[in-house]
Amino acid sequence: MHNLVDLHYVVAAVVFSLIGLVVFAAAFLLLEVLTPKVAVWKEIVEKQNMALAVFLGSFALGIAFIIGSAIHG
Repeated sequence: MHNLVDLHYVVAAVVFSLIGLVVFAAAFLLLEVLTPKVAVWKEIVEKQNMALAVFLGSFALGIAFIIGSAIHG
């Protein structure tokens, strides 16, 4: 019987997704360490710092593209 989805590919996708999430979280933690004087959540939510929100969104997309490219090969 032929499986529609090979289990090997599913496991590989889950493993690479977990690795990508760990690297993504590590990148945000590194950003927090490198900017100790900025309370990111407070700046965005309470002070409504749009520039910081746009920067963090761009940072997230950039890291996601890098991780996706690295995983895809």
